[in-house]
Amino acid sequence: MQFQDAQAVAYAMPGGEACAPSRARPVDLVHLSRQTMGDRALEAEVLAMFLHQALMARESIAHADLNERRSLAHALKGAALGIGAFAVAECASDIEKHPEDAALPKKLARRVEEVRDFIAAISR
Repeated sequence: MQFQDAQAVAYAMPGGEACAPSRARPVDLVHLSRQTMGDRALEAEVLAMFLHQALMARESIAHADLNERRSLAHALKGAALGIGAFAVAECASDIEKHPEDAALPKKLARRVEEVRDFIAAISR
């Protein structure tokens, strides 16, 4: 009898709507699903747009002056928070606060690559 109840719960929420957000992944898919109201096609479109923005920002931040670096980091932080790329958002926030830190753009590049690899893996 318990097995049937577990199956009923699994089929009632197949998208994992009751799952807690996970900051262990490069993109928190639960957060993304909430932002897109569970629309998988919209999720894919938003991820593609974010990835394009993140790749462009990564390159621009590496070569920008301090004020431009702050501005680019701020925009990237907002986009990353929107899709659940919390490690990217945190790194962008650090750049926004400390634009002179030469190590942070390299760290951001690694975080963006993690997101790119993750998106590629879930898009197969």
